[in-house]
Amino acid sequence: MIMARHAPRSEIKLRERAYDVFTEQLLRSEIKPGQFVTQRELVALTGQSLGAIRELIPRLEAEGLIVTVPQRGLQILPLDITLIRNAFQFRLILEREAIASFSQSASDAEIERIEATHRAIVAAAQDGLTDRLIAEAQQVDREFHETVIDELNNDIISKAYRVNWIKVRLIRQSETSLDEDLVIPVMHEHLAIIGAMKRRDTASAVDSAIAHIMNARTRALRLE
Repeated sequence: MIMARHAPRSEIKLRERAYDVFTEQLLRSEIKPGQFVTQRELVALTGQSLGAIRELIPRLEAEGLIVTVPQRGLQILPLDITLIRNAFQFRLILEREAIASFSQSASDAEIERIEATHRAIVAAAQDGLTDRLIAEAQQVDREFHETVIDELNNDIISKAYRVNWIKVRLIRQSETSLDEDLVIPVMHEHLAIIGAMKRRDTASAVDSAIAHIMNARTRALRLE
């Protein structure tokens, strides 16, 4: 019998580190959507070894973050209308199910904890928005959605959601991240979902979540 070779833990850590650095650079716009890059340029951009980059590329291709273009090389995920529609449709499908499940299964204490983090942002914003508060709001926003998704206890869905989240963030970054004009509206949209969860009103929670996601999609498409 031929036994499968398991990579040493050190190799796995290097791969994960290379992935994390790549996505961090992508979200900071050090690597830009649509940009063509070579393996050695990725080494320079990420500070990772050539071996780590070579092992990273198949994962990035599988996740749609890099596309191999014949005779041109590696292209960072190009953004277009189709991607916007697909990314938000995928998000809608996943979150509709997750919100419904979370509304029924989450403990009162967990829902109240989530509500408290949102209300703290809203209260702090009354004294004016700072870069630090906006960053905290971004974290609260991301943790809310990931907490709800992870409650499904499905590793495949959790991983797919996080890859899609990267794509959503890349789409019109200024519209889909929380800037000064969006902090309070987004927190209130979340609080509408959370309020329905507290009442165990699953239908209202799902409806509020759909409205929230469609608002984000509209901003990404720059529709009035």
